[in-house]
Amino acid sequence: MTSIEHSPPAAAWPVRASLAGAAALTLAAVAGALTGRPPRLELIAQAGPAIQIHLAAVVLALAVGAWQLLGPKGTTTHRALGWTWSLAMMAAAGSSFFIRTIIDGWFSPIHLLSVITLVGLPTAIWAAHRHDVRRHSRIMTSIYLGGMVVAGGFAFLPGRLLWRVFFG
Repeated sequence: MTSIEHSPPAAAWPVRASLAGAAALTLAAVAGALTGRPPRLELIAQAGPAIQIHLAAVVLALAVGAWQLLGPKGTTTHRALGWTWSLAMMAAAGSSFFIRTIIDGWFSPIHLLSVITLVGLPTAIWAAHRHDVRRHSRIMTSIYLGGMVVAGGFAFLPGRLLWRVFFG
């Protein structure tokens, strides 16, 4: 099976946005470290299994997704990492339905991103299977930005677990 290698355009906004999101998360971690104490990782250890699974899946998806956005497209590596990223995103989205801490015991508007992810991933995979690269790229990039940047931003709001880990 042959593959065509595509490189992303240098000025692509999704790449810039994902880099900005990664930089923001890195700054949050650094700012937390500047408080004079290490992150309180015991809070993650004390969290329920749904939160731990969710966080592990998100960390994997953040790293693999950044590589996917920045790396060459259409290669065997891209496909393999794409499946890895998709499974991590499905785990993150699925586990989020067991996390209901924003509105005490109820689903919150942030759960809409999980529904969009669970619908969007198979749609994007089907688009890739049909060689509709533009649609595949648009959907996967949107899922990455929505899941990593938007939802990640909410995770660092004051009072939330990651806020307490790094700043609390």
